[in-house]
Amino acid sequence: MRCPFCGNLDDKVLESRSMANGESIRRRRECTSCGYRFTSYEHIEEKQFMVVKRDGRRQNFDRAKLTKGIERALEKRPLTPEMIENLVAEIEEMAVMKGKTTREISTAELGDLVLEKLFTVDKVAYIRFASVYRHFENIEEFMTEIQKLGEKE
Repeated sequence: MRCPFCGNLDDKVLESRSMANGESIRRRRECTSCGYRFTSYEHIEEKQFMVVKRDGRRQNFDRAKLTKGIERALEKRPLTPEMIENLVAEIEEMAVMKGKTTREISTAELGDLVLEKLFTVDKVAYIRFASVYRHFENIEEFMTEIQKLGEKE
């Protein structure tokens, strides 16, 4: 595995942890050259997991797209990149488990999973993501969602 800090190809595994009922492995690694520690994820490669769009089109699940949306919601919030990566991994794991039999999930279900996790992690990020995901058009929609947020707590 290439070190993201120095580019060296030699590392050692410090810890391995099974995730998603044994379908993926999370490994903590340390570069033998510079000592930088990083996390890698190993997944079983099967039939591509699909996301069903609102208009019925199907697209391959794109972890990078999910990560980008979550990072945008968490921008300037007090979460480390590792915490964000773990959050994305948990959401991906939940999505795969939810769509296990059909190997697909709707964008609505995926968005709800993201909102569910963001709600537990950061309320501001939850509102930011909800505003884009639910296409808020005016301040009243923001206020309604904030009131719902207050009722959930």
